[in-house]
Amino acid sequence: MARNKFDIDETLETPFSFEHLKRAGKYIKRHKKKMILSLVLSALSAISALFAPLLVAQGINVAVPNKDYKLLIILSVTMLICIALSIVFAILRSRYMTIVGQEIIYDIRMDLFEHLQKLSFQYYDDRPHGKILTRVINYVNNVSDMLSNGIINFILEIFNIIIIAIFMLTQSVALSLVVFAGVPLFLIITILIKPAQRRAWQDVSNKGSNLNAYLHESLDGQKITQAFAREEENAEIFNRLNTNFRKSWMKAQYTSNLVWYSVDNISTWVVSGMYLVGLTVLGPKIQIGTLIAIASYAWRFWQPILSLSNLYNSFINSIAYLERIFEMLDEPITVDDIEGATELPEIKGDVTFENVTFSYDGTTNILEDLNIDIKAGESIALVGPTGAGKTTIVNLISRFYNINSGALKLDGNDISKVTLLSLRSQMGIMLQDSFIFSGTIMDNIKYGKLDATDDEVISACKTVCAHEFISEFEDGYYTQVNERGSRLSQGQKQLIAFARTLLSNPKILVLDEATSSIDAKTERLLQQGLQALLVGRTSFIIAHRLSTIKNCDRIMYVSNKGISESGSHDELLAQKGGYYQLYTAQIED
Repeated sequence: MARNKFDIDETLETPFSFEHLKRAGKYIKRHKKKMILSLVLSALSAISALFAPLLVAQGINVAVPNKDYKLLIILSVTMLICIALSIVFAILRSRYMTIVGQEIIYDIRMDLFEHLQKLSFQYYDDRPHGKILTRVINYVNNVSDMLSNGIINFILEIFNIIIIAIFMLTQSVALSLVVFAGVPLFLIITILIKPAQRRAWQDVSNKGSNLNAYLHESLDGQKITQAFAREEENAEIFNRLNTNFRKSWMKAQYTSNLVWYSVDNISTWVVSGMYLVGLTVLGPKIQIGTLIAIASYAWRFWQPILSLSNLYNSFINSIAYLERIFEMLDEPITVDDIEGATELPEIKGDVTFENVTFSYDGTTNILEDLNIDIKAGESIALVGPTGAGKTTIVNLISRFYNINSGALKLDGNDISKVTLLSLRSQMGIMLQDSFIFSGTIMDNIKYGKLDATDDEVISACKTVCAHEFISEFEDGYYTQVNERGSRLSQGQKQLIAFARTLLSNPKILVLDEATSSIDAKTERLLQQGLQALLVGRTSFIIAHRLSTIKNCDRIMYVSNKGISESGSHDELLAQKGGYYQLYTAQIED
């Protein structure tokens, strides 16, 4: 059953490896020209800024003592030019990297969404949808900057360290070595902190995912919450999840800030040591302008190291998110076209179950050795106790799940060997959840047949008795409805979903509790239209109101992991079995 509830941390199925970074490289390669240009601009900006200390040293050592005002003006103007160039190059680089970052977000999200479209019902059955949304939205946002700016900045800061070191060595080798002395200590601290950082940020991603999952569930069920006055209890649950996230975030921040704290202290120590050596050991051997220049370079030398430590923190954070993203992309597509799958030709509607066994969780069978032979054009009603497998049977016909054993055939074609598109495009399916998308009523009805004309839509609506109430809206068929159709009654949503199903003109029609929310009067009118529509189509009808399926060609009573009774309404009543008991119980009610 559900692998992760909203209050259960997700566990990674595979440990992180650098293969994930190699895979992330494909998103970088798509934009390598812009990234190379950004890197060049960054380098030019950094080099332009590095000339400033040299110009200052030259001014203090030469221009000021010699009162050479012309040289001082030249040095000042040159410094201003260098600063201006540095700013211009930085702005251009920032523009390019903003574009690259957004393009990477776009690419990753598209890959995730396309993959999610192919995952089976089982995947969505097993996971809170809020956690799926978190990966597609939050996690992608977090990794995009690392894959764009992070890579560029990492290369740039290493470049800066090398260039600054060269500039420093040209001024004083001895003082430069003092500044370099803190690097080994920094590396040791970073290596020691790394494992704790990764664990801490993985926990942050878990707690954030839990919080979003509960928020999604709570918003989706807000009407039920208020109907049962559950506001206080839900607030307590949210407070607990929110508190867990805050504590996890703070713990991760403490761990990550150890790196920054270490760099800040080490840089202060080495610069102080550099001043001490310069003033006491070297003394008169070094000019004051050179000492100031070295000091400026020393701070600049440790600035990229500090930036690298911050980048390292972001890198560790992003790894936790990258793991989740690739875990989703690696989720196997269990229901897909097999290699060499063929197009299902236009079908008549013969449906055959041959020794079909199916289980949702791999342990408890819902159906066992099921054998059914249905001829084209037959109307089949599936009835029985809740959980017996009625909806499972129609889901298997559409191949929303793979059967564990046996074969399921349409006109003699094994559905596991044909393409899903050619299979499902010949079926009209109305599931229990009459889902309404945001948009117009017309958009919702055309959802499965975008090329349908308005006249075809209106004809389908008239058949299912939806035309009258739709026409009463101010904008008629072009009335805007919200997600899940909050402006519509349950019965209206069901009729719109019915019209959407019928519009596709299917060879096989599946109606799963299609009339459960429709009043008795509308249902009688609907039945009249359906009788004409069902002619020449194989239909499967699941209904708890047995009065609605009495005229079906065959009624199958589903129980004990299969079909225990099959026949017409009168035949099953005469048997006085499970169907008889179910029917008489409804009559008495």
